[in-house]
Amino acid sequence: MPLVSALGSIEPSSRDPDKSEAGVDTIEEAWRNLSLGGEKSFGKVLSEMAEDSDSLSGEMNTSSLTSKDFAGAENTETEVIGKNEGGGGKATSVLKPSPSLGINMDTLSEAPTGGSENSSPGNMMEEAWELLARAYVNFKGQRVGALAAINDESGGETLNYNQVFVRDFVPCGLACLMKTDPDVDIVKNFLLKTLHLQGWEKRIDNFTLGEGVMPASFKVGHDPERQKEILQADFGGTAIGRVAPVDSGFWWIILLRSYTKCTHDYSLSELPEVQRGMKLVLNLCLSDGFDTFPTLLCADGCSMIDRRMGMYGYPIEIQALFFFALRCARQMLKPEHDGKELIERIDKRITALSYHIRNYYWLDFTQLNNIYRYKTEEYSHTAVNKFNVIPESIPDWVFEFMPLRGGYFIGNVSPARMDFRWFLVGNCIAILSSLATPAQATAIMDLIEERWEELIGEMPLKVAYPALEGHEWRIVTGCDPKNTRWSYHNGGSWPVLLWLLTAASIKTGRPQIAKRAIELVEQRLAKDGWPEYYDGISGRYVGKQARKHQTWSITGYLVAKLMIENPSNLLLISLEEDKKIAKPKLTRSTSWTC
Repeated sequence: MPLVSALGSIEPSSRDPDKSEAGVDTIEEAWRNLSLGGEKSFGKVLSEMAEDSDSLSGEMNTSSLTSKDFAGAENTETEVIGKNEGGGGKATSVLKPSPSLGINMDTLSEAPTGGSENSSPGNMMEEAWELLARAYVNFKGQRVGALAAINDESGGETLNYNQVFVRDFVPCGLACLMKTDPDVDIVKNFLLKTLHLQGWEKRIDNFTLGEGVMPASFKVGHDPERQKEILQADFGGTAIGRVAPVDSGFWWIILLRSYTKCTHDYSLSELPEVQRGMKLVLNLCLSDGFDTFPTLLCADGCSMIDRRMGMYGYPIEIQALFFFALRCARQMLKPEHDGKELIERIDKRITALSYHIRNYYWLDFTQLNNIYRYKTEEYSHTAVNKFNVIPESIPDWVFEFMPLRGGYFIGNVSPARMDFRWFLVGNCIAILSSLATPAQATAIMDLIEERWEELIGEMPLKVAYPALEGHEWRIVTGCDPKNTRWSYHNGGSWPVLLWLLTAASIKTGRPQIAKRAIELVEQRLAKDGWPEYYDGISGRYVGKQARKHQTWSITGYLVAKLMIENPSNLLLISLEEDKKIAKPKLTRSTSWTC
């Protein structure tokens, strides 16, 4: 049954207040206004689809894989959706029917149109694809990545915006994989070139970095003596603060899984050098040390927030990416040689990490009230206040910020310290990797809706909330002139994060949240020249040092649109909950009082 006609008898659980009650006229309006209720959300339908089609889950048996494994199980169908111009098409799967609706979710065969292939000249999608094509970097005749920013002809310094950053390329790679005709070659080339760079000796002053460290970025140079192109990599030695990128290796593994999921090219992930590359990254993180927590200890500036922002310790962004990469690697690693032992270590770490994050990083109204009433100086393993957090250290703003409905993973947890700031990347990655439980994922989206003005504002999305100000800003950032209040990483708004919000919204069955955010972006982003970030408490102003034509601002928008128009694309960047993860019980101290 067509989606629009089926919707005639459905009463959505919530409607977009901007839409009239006159009814739904188009498939696009139907999809964008749909908020599924009942027994199953749209995220649940995708979950079932993933279970049928995810040939990567569990122990990967490549010998029995066929094209039908990727298209779906016996209950799904495959159609070729032709382009309006130029012919061709991409085989996609039709979602299984949702019992709670009693209809077939024909979102793939009758998905809303609007990609670059179907756009009129001057359309934002078409402009975005054209700009992305200008950003591609070639090495020896092959495209191997995309510049961080296209030359905006402003005459300013290029700094390191003329390089290919690993984390920046991820939304670019996803956009290429999600196209109607996937552009897989550039993603494959990027994965192999960065893997090659991983094998280089990495020295900063007189110290040699770990063998598994992936580069933060690379660029194509010219060797005048040998008259040939060369790659020049940065492993943190030229970065601000000289910090190695902890997240690069995790993003590389995640993108490798997305490539494999899209193409069914298992030969790439099974290459001995690719298997070795994954093992080197994971061995860095799983090595024995003095840690008493399963979380990963990090320095400030080791991720997207690459300047001093008080994130040293165990930041949620790194922990969520670590969990995501562990689960992706678990699907792709082969048990031969030392692989079986590594897989066992991964399983143990996944269980411990998920328990730790879900219990100690989670904050909602009830938990905030509990922390407010914590006793201190508790000894023994039965202590409730396990990190000896002093209740008086809770900042005043969090009491007003926390709604009765909703919750989130806080920024950091370590001895006697809880960073209560909201960080979008860590929370969205927690949803996509299923580090967050279904109830926690729903609560995170509830919080975004309840605090829309604070977290979304006039230009999505706040990378962190709230901003550091005054004395706190001076102490925590070292008086960083770029991270002034409500600017850059200190409460600035980053359009690239739109793709993460969209993916999380679709997975939790709340596409209307993504739709609202996309509409805000479409009002200004292209007109403003695709800037890197926006400033101000509501994200009203183009960032004071923001580069124009920022590639991941462009591709973040593209990926968001491609997922909203074809929700099956979510499967490239989402994992369903692992039912085998143990759920140990919490014990409470006898000193606990109600």
